[in-house]
Amino acid sequence: MEFKDKVVLVTGSSRGIGRSIAVSFAKEGANVIINYKKSEKEAETLKDILQTYAVDVMCIKADVSKEDQVKDMIAKIIDKYGKIDVLVNNAGIAIDADFEDRKVVDWKDTLDTNLIGVFLTSKYAGKYMKENRYGKIINILSTNGIDTTYTYSVDYDASKAAIINLTKNLAIEFAPYVNVNAIAPSWIDTEMNNDLSKDYLRKEKNKILLKRFAEPEEIADVVLFLASDKSRYITGETIRVDGGIKIE
Repeated sequence: MEFKDKVVLVTGSSRGIGRSIAVSFAKEGANVIINYKKSEKEAETLKDILQTYAVDVMCIKADVSKEDQVKDMIAKIIDKYGKIDVLVNNAGIAIDADFEDRKVVDWKDTLDTNLIGVFLTSKYAGKYMKENRYGKIINILSTNGIDTTYTYSVDYDASKAAIINLTKNLAIEFAPYVNVNAIAPSWIDTEMNNDLSKDYLRKEKNKILLKRFAEPEEIADVVLFLASDKSRYITGETIRVDGGIKIE
């Protein structure tokens, strides 16, 4: 297995896409660090699952928007493993509201987690990747940051657009030893969709050529590709994983 004994940090991995990414790496033999902010129970449950694949697993509570917590998290990983091979910046939040009702505090919270969090984890993990002359950083964003904008989540969309530019800058900063890329999914079939109306979800599926939302595992598959040596000549890029969504 290509990822055997690799050390992989997945932020926001206690549930949703991050959970699927963590499971996929464990299945491939990687040692996985589960990062969470609040969902301790879910993180510990996931740890038990990952350990069934005979890999080493750590759970670390840390808010990626807080520099001191990120520094402490990276220090714990280095103290135990001596390296970080792969960083998946998955942690993110979305606060939907009518445009006229949006508040500055919503913008700050969203940008702190979605954008500053990617900068902080990449800064501190990337340092060790450069020293080891090896590393893969994969940023999870959204087609909302490209062209499927949505005024109810204007701050979220802006944060994801900014990560595209940040990805390019990080690729330059950490070259030539670290590959930095991003993935832009569209709709994904997760519990986050449970509060949306069935009629709205049906209309959104009809915009997609494949007529369905992505399974979380399908996003994880692309993450594994970008973390593998098969993508060794790709850096600074954003890959759409959207099922052929039609822009209206």
